[in-house]
Amino acid sequence: MAGRSLNKAQLIGNVGKDPELRKTPQGNSVSTLRVATTEFYRGKNGERREITDWHSVVLWDRLAEIAVQKIKKSDKIYVEGKLRTRSFEKDGVTKFVTEIIAQNIIILSRKQPRGEEGQSQQSDDTFTINYPSDYNPEGSGSL
Repeated sequence: MAGRSLNKAQLIGNVGKDPELRKTPQGNSVSTLRVATTEFYRGKNGERREITDWHSVVLWDRLAEIAVQKIKKSDKIYVEGKLRTRSFEKDGVTKFVTEIIAQNIIILSRKQPRGEEGQSQQSDDTFTINYPSDYNPEGSGSL
C-alpha cells in the first residue's frame, strides 16, 4: 500500500445557521455550513462537562444548491467529506483555515416548529454527490 493515503472526515452535529448560496467568479455554486459537535466527559471531581467544537463544512456545486433548499438551522446532520487546508493573507499575515469539503450529507433530524414541544423529528433526506477523483472545485475559483 505504499504511496496511498486516506483523507476522510465524518461528523454528526447541529447546523449553526441556515446555509446561504454564493457563486464564485467562474460561476460555481458554493455554501459553507457551521456544524457544532459536542463531547461530554467527567471532570476531576466527577462532574459532567462538555466541550463544543465548531467545524466549517464547504459544499460545492449541486451539493451546495441542494443543501440551501433542504438544510436549516438546528438540523442534526451527518457529513462525510475530506479535510482541506487553505491559506490566505489578511493584514500582511498568512492565515490558515482547515475545512471539510462535503461529499455526502444526511439530515438525521429536524427541530419541530415552535409550539410543538421543541422535539426533533426523524428525517430521511440524503444527498450524495460522487465527484470524480480529479474533481477540484477550488481550482476553478476562490471562496
